[in-house]
Amino acid sequence: MKGSRVGAAPRALAWIGLAAIVLSPGVSSAISEYQVKAAFLLNFGKYVEWPAAALANETLAICVFGSDPFGAALDQTLAGRRLAGHPVEARRVSEVSEAHGCQILFVSRAKPDRLDAVLSGLQGQPILLVGEQERFAHEGGIINFVEVKKKIRFEINEAAARRAGLKISSKLLKLATIVEDG
Repeated sequence: MKGSRVGAAPRALAWIGLAAIVLSPGVSSAISEYQVKAAFLLNFGKYVEWPAAALANETLAICVFGSDPFGAALDQTLAGRRLAGHPVEARRVSEVSEAHGCQILFVSRAKPDRLDAVLSGLQGQPILLVGEQERFAHEGGIINFVEVKKKIRFEINEAAARRAGLKISSKLLKLATIVEDG
């Protein structure tokens, strides 16, 4: 439409959609799956509301649990960025106890054997749990990356988000497949 302006929220949502398209076959081999997932993690944070106590630290931490499939992509994506008025940092954690200072925790598919320990150890904590393994959201994770027709999409478990004390924007929910526990 001539003269219309796109607001910040629709622009960001369009960017999330664009990131998913980038992973389509033949679009670009220069952008890796984990560069796109890093951008998704940052953008997910724009559509989540944490309890005030969860943001008491100076920085907002986006953490990777287990082996790190991102390499430098996560650090590069987060460099100089802010979420909820806080500078964002990437951290790597290898134990569930180290994740308590994280606001977003990405659980690598390389650690499925420890998934139960992560989910039970962080249950009720205000941490946005994001994974990439089959049934992650059904088992209590909040957001799960899935491949649908060779494109990256995501599922959201709203009940798990509520249990963690997180509010997810309806704008993000509209882009997801909503799943339930079990």
